[in-house]
Amino acid sequence: MDNPSAFPIGEPNDAYAQYFEGQSYLAALAGDDQVNVANVTFEAGCTNHWHIHHGVCQILLAVGGRGYYQIEGHDPVEMKPGDVAYIPPETKHWHGAAPTEAFAHIAIMPKRDGASNEWLEPIDEEEYRRLA
Repeated sequence: MDNPSAFPIGEPNDAYAQYFEGQSYLAALAGDDQVNVANVTFEAGCTNHWHIHHGVCQILLAVGGRGYYQIEGHDPVEMKPGDVAYIPPETKHWHGAAPTEAFAHIAIMPKRDGASNEWLEPIDEEEYRRLA
């Protein structure tokens, strides 16, 4: 796969593959006991499932290609390099590539005792394909 960003593409995201439709890659960029920073690269058509970050927010910085994120109850939002999305704690959402274009974003998440991810159902494929 051609890397759509200047950041490392990383390794196949096998640890979380069950929560993705399609192939994603993960490259840890920085982190300590306070925060995690990683580049996530999605092949064209790859999305993660709906999920909730309990106890922490998530910030997505688009760095390559074209993708989307969606907060439950809202329309999907297109993301291109330079766009930023703030996902509040306890918010059901998904993110991933456009159906026809790869996408990369930097994900920034604080670390907090008791924080967790709740992975839910895949997104609606028919609605997603309309985003092309």
